[in-house]
Amino acid sequence: MTTQMHLAAQYLAAAGISFLEKKDDDSHTNLGFSAEEGSMFTHPLNSEGDSLSLSYQNFSLDWNSNISKTSLKLDGTTHDEIVQWITQKAVEANIKQPFKYDLHYELPYPTITNDFTFKLTNVSKLRELTGFRVLAQLTLETFLENQQLQSDIRIWPHHFDIGAFASLKDKTGFAIGIGLAIPDTMIDDYYFYISAYKGHDGVNTLGLKTLTHGEWRNDCFKGAILPITGVDEITVSTFFDEAINAFKK
Repeated sequence: MTTQMHLAAQYLAAAGISFLEKKDDDSHTNLGFSAEEGSMFTHPLNSEGDSLSLSYQNFSLDWNSNISKTSLKLDGTTHDEIVQWITQKAVEANIKQPFKYDLHYELPYPTITNDFTFKLTNVSKLRELTGFRVLAQLTLETFLENQQLQSDIRIWPHHFDIGAFASLKDKTGFAIGIGLAIPDTMIDDYYFYISAYKGHDGVNTLGLKTLTHGEWRNDCFKGAILPITGVDEITVSTFFDEAINAFKK
């Protein structure tokens, strides 16, 4: 179901590309997440605040306006049908720019075709993935608040990670990147990560204090990682707190 949700999130990214002013850092494509609703959502797409969201709970795309919400169930729906639906919703919202599914990055999947059909093959897995996203959102919010750091928490649709980035207010001059990544070549599981940067360079982790949970890496990725399987909010918070304290010493 990770692949299905990753692909579905690209419609939100495409809406940002189609309807919003381009940002050099690509932030017009990034997404927020509502732990209460179990949905990721775009930036406002027009002056009235309309947005497009992807519901983990309902496996649907939702067009949200100030007065109503219209949903499109994804199970059994084709790529072409989704594009037509978003196009119609944008016209109804008086958005003048045309909707185009035209991504400027490559995904690790075959190119999507008009007849590609979304399928809800595993309801329990989708519930699990919802829990992963909620856990990430809540622990990142707690970390930023406790550390008195300022950062948006956003999902980047290309790699599908959720994360935050903030400069530390201390003598180290470090900036901290934290988040939750989907399975990749480094770990075959969703995993939390935290890394420190001095300018554009990752901070060396050799010799840092051993973590109660998770482990340090110092290769292509310099930082700490914690696979999500079997962890809870307390475990993740301990992981983040121990890692940032190690960086500060």
